[in-house]
Amino acid sequence: MNTSVTKTLPLKNGIKVTRLEDWTDFSDFITERLDYRGYIWRGQQDITWPLESSFERAISSTDSEQIAATRRAHLKRFQYASRGRRGSNPFPPQNENEWWALGQHHGLRTPLLDWTRSPYVAAYFAFYKESKPNVAERAIFGLAQQSVHIRSRRIVKAAKDSLLSQQIEFVDPLLDDNPRLVSQGGLFTRSPDGVDIETWVKVNFEDHKRVILHKIAIPDTERMTSLRALNRMNINHLTLFPDLYGASSYTNLDLDIENY
Repeated sequence: MNTSVTKTLPLKNGIKVTRLEDWTDFSDFITERLDYRGYIWRGQQDITWPLESSFERAISSTDSEQIAATRRAHLKRFQYASRGRRGSNPFPPQNENEWWALGQHHGLRTPLLDWTRSPYVAAYFAFYKESKPNVAERAIFGLAQQSVHIRSRRIVKAAKDSLLSQQIEFVDPLLDDNPRLVSQGGLFTRSPDGVDIETWVKVNFEDHKRVILHKIAIPDTERMTSLRALNRMNINHLTLFPDLYGASSYTNLDLDIENY
């Protein structure tokens, strides 16, 4: 089956944008036209939103030293606030990023960005919530993990100490505190302060001939169709959030979407 892709823009600086007409196009595109095994995925409710963390969105400073100081203080407050609230004999986080991952699961604003190994799970998160007014397209992003990892290692190797933070880190924690992460096939990225991932790719893959970041746009009007289709694939809040919150959210959608 051929997909009726609305428009594919030329590859530029490692980024390709593909606009699809409907949900069926996405399914066909993933299964027939895109070798997605080397990519990790993220869905966003508005294609205009940058690929930046909740911590980045919460702070207004652009001064790198002030950002770093705010981040350290924010993490320290969470570490103290979480004492005695993780059950008996919890496995201790081994480093700063594991602390951030723990907080991310419980709603803390962190410098981490959620990704999944499944493009369909990413699509679910792109479409799950109702959009705000004037949102025309949802977005599913695919990031070439190995290529970004290799480029980040080169940056670290070539950089002076003051530039070590210009890499993108991949965070795949082994803690047992987050069953949702397992259910979602999840992992995180951590970007340099003040730099969203799309900008980082443009800077570090200028004139690159391979797709490093794939931005797939689907009309907002496809929300109900996509959620019904994903539910038939057993991709829903019941499977992605193995707790009472997931059960409640799954049940609520049945009221909102006909024939869910």
